Amino acid sequence: MSQADGTPRRALLLVNGKARSGGASLDAIRNILREGGLDLVEPENNRDCHETITRHAPSVDLVVLGGGDGTMNAAAPALVETKLPFGILPLGTANDLARSLGLPLEPEAAARVIPTAPEKAIDLGWVNGHYYFNVASIGFSADLAGELTAEAKKTWGTVGYAIAAFRLLRRARPFTVTIEHDGTTEKVTTIQASVGNGRHYGGGMTVQEDATVDDGKLDFYSLEVDHWWRLVALLPALRRGTHGQAEDVRAFETTELKLTTRKPRAVNTDGELTTWTPAHFKVMPKAVRVLAPPIETGANRIPLPFKL
Repeated sequence: MSQADGTPRRALLLVNGKARSGGASLDAIRNILREGGLDLVEPENNRDCHETITRHAPSVDLVVLGGGDGTMNAAAPALVETKLPFGILPLGTANDLARSLGLPLEPEAAARVIPTAPEKAIDLGWVNGHYYFNVASIGFSADLAGELTAEAKKTWGTVGYAIAAFRLLRRARPFTVTIEHDGTTEKVTTIQASVGNGRHYGGGMTVQEDATVDDGKLDFYSLEVDHWWRLVALLPALRRGTHGQAEDVRAFETTELKLTTRKPRAVNTDGELTTWTPAHFKVMPKAVRVLAPPIETGANRIPLPFKL
């Protein structure tokens, strides 16, 4: 869609070549975006996502990001700073933000959405100065992020999550975490503590069944299970986002909380290990604008690469 005066909108196109499908030909995608009225700006050196976006911000109208959730995560600070709207080309492994927004997961179909989609203001999670779109976790998910190599994700896709998870399950050990939120302090023993901003994570898991990326809240859950096999039993509920109803799962909504552990533990934000406990979390309402259509009922019901 062109601007009111008929001139094409200028779009900064940034593609992460290291993403699972980042090396694919972009010719068809470029044609779709141009036919939609976008004048593409493609810098030769875009290794520093933040620097590239801020440098081009005065001369472009929007950013088109090609990659997975890690790419979106890397761009978040610059998107907040420049206030540029962004479109998503899902070229990663899980593409959980695209799933949460109900976007097509096929890149060419997603490209057709960008030129005409309305701008939608969405929230960001924040932990120790790091933004995230989907979920931040300590414990099992963080350990999984550390084990799941870029090569494995590129080779196996979402199946790689399942393979690595089952390998890690029997080695998972409970730990103690102190949770401070809304004037209360609780000390619990858990396998994983997660703080969700969006709806989906981990290639098809659901933070909470009615969570959205624009509801102005964080969804917390803690898996306080006695044995590793209990996690397997919880998988169907984790997929649906109904695990908060289980007796050994603590779940609540909030806008700010703090997690403290005896020894520093890594924090996984959108699949990347970015900080350590103690971890201070906040929701940043309507922090960025994304180009996405209204989400249809049932649009987030997605299959997993394995049956539960």
